[in-house]
Amino acid sequence: MVEFAPAQSHGQIEEVFPGVFFVTGTMQTVLMGAHWHFSRNMAIVRDGDALTLINTVRLDEAGLAHLDSLGTVKHVLKIGALHGLDDAFYKQRYGATLWALPGMPHANGLEADEFLTPNGTMPFSDASVFVFEKTKLPECIVRIDREGGILVACDALQNWLGPDAFFSDESRKMMTEMGFFQSANVGPLWMQVNEPAAQDFVRLRDMSFRHALCGHGSPLRDRAHEAYSERFSQLFGI
Repeated sequence: MVEFAPAQSHGQIEEVFPGVFFVTGTMQTVLMGAHWHFSRNMAIVRDGDALTLINTVRLDEAGLAHLDSLGTVKHVLKIGALHGLDDAFYKQRYGATLWALPGMPHANGLEADEFLTPNGTMPFSDASVFVFEKTKLPECIVRIDREGGILVACDALQNWLGPDAFFSDESRKMMTEMGFFQSANVGPLWMQVNEPAAQDFVRLRDMSFRHALCGHGSPLRDRAHEAYSERFSQLFGI
């Protein structure tokens, strides 16, 4: 029997766009020899009666009851190699289909039921996937064709304006010094681990989108394309 990580502190599920929901929770882990205690986000997309969870965060019983009131969980999307701790919990609880990139590592002995591929089948009708081609670990971004284009990212794109209530003092200090707290940022740790290439960000900049929901930070509304294009120019000279 798989033992799942317990639910940790999290906020309320909020509807940030019609049929698109967002909730912030907690992550504790050890990376690069340091203890990290910070916030992470899950996006929930409703298509008819079916729910798709992206960047899963385990919810407590009250949170699960709220989730169940929105529809039926049918799909789980793992879009970043450094996330996925709670995928197995949702897969077992709901019998959900797990979608991931080929070669994506999984916790709890999971394997993907379906693969995410450019121009391939997606779990809901108005979705497409952007795949980074030059990163050391698999990573992709989901584009939802609503409200002028909504990007759902994992670690590659972040929008942490500052540390929130889900941070430890140690992580708040460390991550401030590392430059995590910037609007429309590319994840500093993700950059270190993956050594991404400028050409991927050229392709991403050329996509049409207005908003971004990232695995870390606040929703970025209306000006996401402009803000990230400026950041890509600063980081990659494109």
